[in-house]
Amino acid sequence: MAFHELRATKANGTLLDFASLKQNIVLITNVASRCGFTHSHYTELAEVYAKFQHRGLRILAFPCNQFGRQEPGTDAEIESHVCNKYNATFDIMSKIDVNGPNTDPVYTFLKENTDGQDIRWNFRSYFLVDKAGAMQRFDGKSPRDLISAINTLLPPEENPDDDKD
Repeated sequence: MAFHELRATKANGTLLDFASLKQNIVLITNVASRCGFTHSHYTELAEVYAKFQHRGLRILAFPCNQFGRQEPGTDAEIESHVCNKYNATFDIMSKIDVNGPNTDPVYTFLKENTDGQDIRWNFRSYFLVDKAGAMQRFDGKSPRDLISAINTLLPPEENPDDDKD
């Protein structure tokens, strides 16, 4: 199986077919609304997305309640909270397990195709996937720490002055 053959459900109940992401660089992480990292990481995710979405970045945030029960809400509650409090416009996915016997297939794939290690906490692991489906895993980083890696995978910034003679 390849990355672009995966699918996942968004918090609003719609199915996201990863084949639709072939022209995007994709950043994936597991999130929680009641974690000590929630404010800083959601704020930075929103900033990074605003900076790079026009160049093809997609962010998939997967809520997870496996770490300290820090994501107890329903999908609708989670999406409303994140969108309203952090002005998030990136994709909020349906709540999943990232470890154990009920691990979501997306996370099984991500872990198996990087270092194979379990996820250790909310916002702890970020997966960056290029257009070909090749991926990198970053542990213990914040979204801002990934700007350079994201920027190298995206097409160059268009300069409107380049069109002027």
